[in-house]
Amino acid sequence: MFLRLAIGFGLLGLVAACDVVPTSDTNTSAAPLVATTSGFSSAAQAQRAFARVATNMEPVIERECRTKTTGLDCDFRIVIDGNPNSPANAYQTLDANKRPIIAFTQKLILDAGNADELAFVMGHEGAHHILNHIGRQKQNSVAGAVILGGLATLTGAAPAGVEEAVKLGAQFGARGYSKDHELEADYLGAKLTALGGYSPVIGSEFIKRIPDPGDRFLGTHPSNEERLQVVQKALSEI
Repeated sequence: MFLRLAIGFGLLGLVAACDVVPTSDTNTSAAPLVATTSGFSSAAQAQRAFARVATNMEPVIERECRTKTTGLDCDFRIVIDGNPNSPANAYQTLDANKRPIIAFTQKLILDAGNADELAFVMGHEGAHHILNHIGRQKQNSVAGAVILGGLATLTGAAPAGVEEAVKLGAQFGARGYSKDHELEADYLGAKLTALGGYSPVIGSEFIKRIPDPGDRFLGTHPSNEERLQVVQKALSEI
């Protein structure tokens, strides 16, 4: 197990929750969070809560990763994005050596209502790696590109039309399956939260406070109602 809370965490490329991007660690020294608008009484309290949750959740996530997978690196790093202006967000990614990283922005930590919510988000992001969503999403992108590109060719589309179909297919393939991935991560993440000694019921309250994406055709996330239903299903099995 290896835990290092890194402030000053550089990211290459634009990111969104649960996206896949390469990362580079530019500064591993801890630094205080700068503001608070959360259920914590102060930014210092929020930072201490995050450190405790990471210490408790990391070995649980790593143990489940080693139990449920073969060939995946299960040596997680849990880090804090060093940019205080980054929007509230958390995501799972891989470093250049394919080591799994769970990253939280400072604003998400400050926006969390309590330690259970931090644990739930951490479990959700850890579940993405355990379920190999990075590899599966890449495969889905390629499959979608091949299917739509092939259809465009069969219908006599010009080269430019085929190229556009390939791009659209890749986008559709990735986004269409990412909704399933989010629900899968909520399900396993709820169980990881419980194994870490936190309440998935309280933790999943975080979902109720984020904007509801509804059921958009090309959306990347399922509706909040769907997510909460999956959490309840996981709880019934614990």
